[in-house]
Amino acid sequence: MPRIRTIKPEAFRSESLAAVSLSAERTFLGLLTEADDHGRFRDQPAVLAGALWSYRPGHGALGVEDDLTQLAAHNLVCRYTVHEDGENRRYAHIVTWRKHQRINRPSGVRTPPCPHHETPAAPAAPPVTTVVPEPAVRAHGAFTEDAVRTHGGLTECSVSPHGALTQSAAHDKTAGQAALSEPSLSTHGGLSEPSVSPHGPDLGPRNRDLGTTVWGASAPAPQAPPAKQLITEYAAACTHTPPSKVLDHLERETARLLAEGIDPDHVRAGLARHRVKALHPSTLPSLVHEAMNAQGGLDRPGFPATVPARRAWANPADPAAAYAEEL
Repeated sequence: MPRIRTIKPEAFRSESLAAVSLSAERTFLGLLTEADDHGRFRDQPAVLAGALWSYRPGHGALGVEDDLTQLAAHNLVCRYTVHEDGENRRYAHIVTWRKHQRINRPSGVRTPPCPHHETPAAPAAPPVTTVVPEPAVRAHGAFTEDAVRTHGGLTECSVSPHGALTQSAAHDKTAGQAALSEPSLSTHGGLSEPSVSPHGPDLGPRNRDLGTTVWGASAPAPQAPPAKQLITEYAAACTHTPPSKVLDHLERETARLLAEGIDPDHVRAGLARHRVKALHPSTLPSLVHEAMNAQGGLDRPGFPATVPARRAWANPADPAAAYAEEL
């Protein structure tokens, strides 16, 4: 089966090809496509003439035979005979095949190699396995059972059935390290009271935010209620449940205010004002600011905080009901 091959520019400047006729050179270039992935082909001039000179009837089997003779005389191809299946079969191969052709995935060998230029592939030698004797491994610094025990490793008797260190392991002193005493670990592997008390009182976790307040030895600091809890209280106080988009927007605004460190009571008061006024959720920061910093009541002392700010006098139909708190 013909194959796609590579023709280098140097082929047209080759002295060997220049020494043969033009027909022999054309036959040689055609043999590149007829040879298998190892550069070999059947030495059959009539078959090659039909494959390479099919539209040139004037150049038949005799012409191809003359071409092969010229190519073999200039060491471009090598013709050889192999005895197979009780008969002699003629083969040929391109001598400089491996020098000019690079096959990525060559096919299997179907033609015998040339006895003059190629030798049959020798069977692969079995892999040599080097067995390192056990004393040699220990001599190069490997850890042996005695070496592990000498350098403070845990032995079988040093571990209790529950994984805790026993007294025998505590008395085994290591080089440059102090062994753990028996009271330092409980029988189940947990820390006992004597292991903590010699090092001072328990001051709680070491990694603590410097802005938090220490309420006890290990008591956690009180946490602000999450935004979802405040929104749940807001929705429960409403006469009708607000739309989900309003609640979601309020929850995001509440989370931002709590993240700034604003007191949850102030946020709760702002939500109460928002519930009464029924404003846009984006106004919640302004309402929280009003709850935190607004001065309640009139601008003169002596009036309760429920009295609204100063307003112009009007003539209501029922003055006693309209100005009951001020009168």
